[in-house]
Amino acid sequence: MTALAASWLPLSAGERAVAIEVLVHGPLSRTDLARRLGLSAGSLTRLTKPLIESGLLVETAEGAALPETRQGRPSRPLDIVAESRTFLGFKITDDMVYGVVTTLRSDIVARYDRPLTSHEPERVADLLAEMAAELAGRHPSLAGIGIGVGGLVEHQAVVGESPFLLWRDVPLAGLVEERTGLPVVVENDVAALVEAETWFGAGRGLDRFVVLTIGAGLGYGLVLGGTRVRGGEEDRGFGRHWIIDPAGPLTPTGERGSAVAMLTIPAIRYQVQAATGREVTYEEILAEAAAGDPMCARVIGEAGRALGTLVAQIANFVMPQKILLAGEGVGLMEVAGRAVDDAVRANRHPLAAPVPLETKMSDFHDWARGAAVLAIQVLVLGPSDPGDRRLLHAE
Repeated sequence: MTALAASWLPLSAGERAVAIEVLVHGPLSRTDLARRLGLSAGSLTRLTKPLIESGLLVETAEGAALPETRQGRPSRPLDIVAESRTFLGFKITDDMVYGVVTTLRSDIVARYDRPLTSHEPERVADLLAEMAAELAGRHPSLAGIGIGVGGLVEHQAVVGESPFLLWRDVPLAGLVEERTGLPVVVENDVAALVEAETWFGAGRGLDRFVVLTIGAGLGYGLVLGGTRVRGGEEDRGFGRHWIIDPAGPLTPTGERGSAVAMLTIPAIRYQVQAATGREVTYEEILAEAAAGDPMCARVIGEAGRALGTLVAQIANFVMPQKILLAGEGVGLMEVAGRAVDDAVRANRHPLAAPVPLETKMSDFHDWARGAAVLAIQVLVLGPSDPGDRRLLHAE
């Protein structure tokens, strides 16, 4: 596969700020854009000129003109050329690779999934390259690849540790770049999902925002000042040591009564199997709990109370404008929503404002979309932090 030529140069800090504002909130008039960024008209012209010349920004048609002032002539608003480049996002699970192709605004235009039959890093990279080649044939404007992996990712390139894939220090970005000729960004899957929801989803425009995911594992992401908080503890499995009930269940993968032991799909299945001797799916447990099965109803009820307690504790400490609950385990809310609400109220001050909890029924393509957003952020707009991986762009 031959790398595509990038039509834009690495952006300066000012150009990046302009591009992000238009990408996330556009189309915007020049007056509105200058006001949002605190720029003079001259500075804005200087920053937008190379973005327009490179094809990243465009003046919209006259029919979409916006009045700059009551007496001045209308100005055509600036917008991103969303279809000028497409990006490939992958979400890797223990047995599948989920892929999506998105526009610059992260709209999904194609989906493509393949079974993962080996966890050998070289074989995984081969599979990703095969999928990328198939999608590049149908989307010739493909400009880069984002990959989301459960676990610790270093420098947006190396999977330092992945409990699901049993990996340590795997240079995944390099392996895939060698096979595709395209620039690659790798990130923790929860972090990628948080970025996507911050820019284009439930957290857009919010100053304080939390993403909580439940599924095969438990994920947490915090946004302050509109920016995802990064730190040395990120991706270290906070839920395994967040004790909800010291007398709660003990599972092989979590401390007694921890959020992981009470909320994750494997833990819930383990509890039911240990009590009944039956091996049942998560969906079956939810259905039987809703139908009144005593054991399933008890386990799901406890999970609901645990989730409500966790949500309340997060709200008490962070005071977010919104908490987004996502992941393949959010079906819990349909069955145990009342238990969740009761636990939230029980663990909040009586006069506290209601917790702004939003539930998103999502699948793994949403996680893959998050990986594509990471690729958009780094490959097109450049790193926002000196500690980020080097700016990648196709030559």
